[in-house]
Amino acid sequence: MKIIETELPGCLVLEPRVFGDARGYFYESFNQDRLAEAGLDYRFVQGNVSSSARGVLRGLHYQWPHPQGKLVSVLEGEVYDVAVDIRRGSPHFGRWTATLLSGENKRHFLIPEGFAHGFAVLSERAVFTYLCTRTYDAQADAGIRWDDPALAIDWPLSDPLLSAKDQATPLLQDVAEDRLPVYAP
Repeated sequence: MKIIETELPGCLVLEPRVFGDARGYFYESFNQDRLAEAGLDYRFVQGNVSSSARGVLRGLHYQWPHPQGKLVSVLEGEVYDVAVDIRRGSPHFGRWTATLLSGENKRHFLIPEGFAHGFAVLSERAVFTYLCTRTYDAQADAGIRWDDPALAIDWPLSDPLLSAKDQATPLLQDVAEDRLPVYAP
């Protein structure tokens, strides 16, 4: 497994070793021991799969309290995947990083607890997988605006298809302080 650092400490792109021949390919999508060998101490307790059409944008989502770290990847299609540091007191507060995830590149994106997450579908359809460090908690479910001008995320689409929930999320500056994760160095 190759580990690629991003501009935000803790947000990592993981590139698995892919073994292929004329029949197809094989790769490990997750191996706890390999993560531990790389110094990444994560325990995932819930797995999710979503399917979305071209132009769908999901996010920016997070949980607080009871934050979720995520290991995300795409089985089919292509997405532009974004993580935003929203931890109060973080030296990187409000900064974002992004990567392309696809069924072709087989990359995974590791997003620590305390970050908001979202993605935009670039292909006709995308099948997206999530491993989460905590189970979903409806009371802790939260989000921030995908197009928050203070974040200035360079999304590759301008008029996405959004859920009603994502259309109603606040700007980061309007989120109550007690509804944001806290940075712990």
